[in-house]
This record gives sequence, structure tokens and C-alpha cells, in this order.
Amino acid sequence: MTVSEVSRLSGVSVRTLHHYDAIGLLKPTEVTQAGYRMYDERALLRLQTILLLRELQFPLREIRELLGRPDFDPRSAMEDQIRLLEMRRRRLDGMIALARQIQKTGVVQMDFSAFDRTDIDRYAEEAKAKWGKTDAWKEYEQKSRGKTSAEMKNTGDMLMDIFREMGKNLSCPPEGEEAQALVGKLRAFITEHYYNCTPQILMGLGQMYATGGEMTDNIDAAGGKGTAEFARRAIEAYVSRR
Repeated sequence: MTVSEVSRLSGVSVRTLHHYDAIGLLKPTEVTQAGYRMYDERALLRLQTILLLRELQFPLREIRELLGRPDFDPRSAMEDQIRLLEMRRRRLDGMIALARQIQKTGVVQMDFSAFDRTDIDRYAEEAKAKWGKTDAWKEYEQKSRGKTSAEMKNTGDMLMDIFREMGKNLSCPPEGEEAQALVGKLRAFITEHYYNCTPQILMGLGQMYATGGEMTDNIDAAGGKGTAEFARRAIEAYVSRR
């Protein structure tokens, strides 16, 4: 494909594609004798990955370094891109539904949840941490290195045991002594087995626990329905005191 065709397909301007070429981020597959830049499927896959990382607010210099690493997995990156796009689609569907309701009834709804970007921003930060090899991610990799799948499963089971304990305290206030002690236990466990669980990281995990999906289902399966949301509220109370 020519640079103009790639521009139309991707929505990236020709000028930007020229810039990517100039800085060595996305070189054309070949340049014809007439000076036309030509791109093949492999180049387009690289462009898709670049756009994903740009969505995660990576600087171009870091993207170039990241794509040059031998351990970078473009297939896994594509999975992250798909999930991010699905989350954005759900948010957009919610905004459309709200707008149609207002149009139909003429009543302005005092509900701004459709505009909430919390889940998207949180996921973007998670993905950026993974691909950017943050200190927390590096520490997790180091602690996981050499462990068998059985050992990893056992660690995961012990983590779920903490949520089972939380499930037994659902009738207690999340800011109460029992719940706060369990949050402290959770934080210490994550620090010991995964990475240094700072208050900021703990807060992000709490939000992730209660946003739905497989993780929420697993926590609720361990402690009973509502455990994930209880954990989120208890973590918020814990962090607010520090």
C-alpha cells in the first residue's frame, strides 16, 4: 500500500507517517525508484501497535525502544488493544443511550455515569505499566521467575482466601476494624508475593476488583456476592487514612 492508502485506512495523516519514517519508528517496507513509500502487512501490524501505545500515552521515543525489544509480543499487545476498544464502545453506547433518552423525554438526566472514563483510564494505566516495564511490573516478573504453574496457582488461591475472609465480614462496615485489618493483610500479601503495593496501587486494584468481569466474578465466587464491591469500599477507607 502507498503512504496515502495507509493514511486513509488508518486515519493517520501522511505527514505523521513521514515523521514516523524520519525518526525510525515506522519505516516503509520499500521505497520505489520514483520515491513512493510502500507498506506491507507487517508494517501495518506495527502501525496498529504504535497506535495502541499512543492511546496509552507512550512518548514516541519509548514506543520505538519498546518495539525494538526482543521480548515484545505484538499478539498480546493486540489483545490489549481489542479490550480497550471494547471498553470505549461500551462507554460510547452508554452516552448514545443517554442522549436518546433526553431527546425522547426532553428531561435532562442528572446522571453522568455515561461520561465516566475511570475504567478506561485505569485499564490504560495497567497496560502502560505492563508494556512500559514499570518498577512494579519488573518486581512482579522477578518474584514470579522460576515459579512453577502449581506454585503460581497456590499463590492465587491464598489471595482468594483473603477475599473469603472479607466475605465473612460483609455485614460489618468497610471502614470498621475487621475490614481494615483484612485490607492491611491484603496489601502485605501483594507486597510479599507480587510487588510493592503502595497506597496508589492499592486504590487502583480496589477499583479494578469491582468493575465487573472475570476478576469481580472470581472474588464474589470466593467470598460471596458483593465481596468485590465491599473490598473496593474497604480499600478506599484504608487509603484515605494514609
